Amino acid sequence: VSTQSTGVQKKFVLDCTHPAEDKIMDPSDFATYLNEKIKVAGKTGNLGTNVIIQKEAFKVNILSDIPFSKRYLKYLTKKYLKKQNLREYLRVVASSPSTYELRYFQINLDDDDAED
Repeated sequence: VSTQSTGVQKKFVLDCTHPAEDKIMDPSDFATYLNEKIKVAGKTGNLGTNVIIQKEAFKVNILSDIPFSKRYLKYLTKKYLKKQNLREYLRVVASSPSTYELRYFQINLDDDDAED
């Protein structure tokens, strides 16, 4: 008798392409941070085989066999950006139902001086 859970595996992607290309952020450092901070059953460092974190180029993939919230990843990502003092330059945007992307804030430079 197998005691394997029949839960559906969820895959989430955190796309760090823009800041990583500009060498502002290191995706492997971010993956390590997630590895240390993600809580399973109320405890950090309790990932086991339920949650797997993989770094792939400029993306961090999270595979989960247990119920896992995408919103929790956004929370941890924002916390990491704050810790790295990048929170005022980058924002976390959902680009698809299972993907978050780190983008720069758009700063509108109006040509008010040119009109004078």
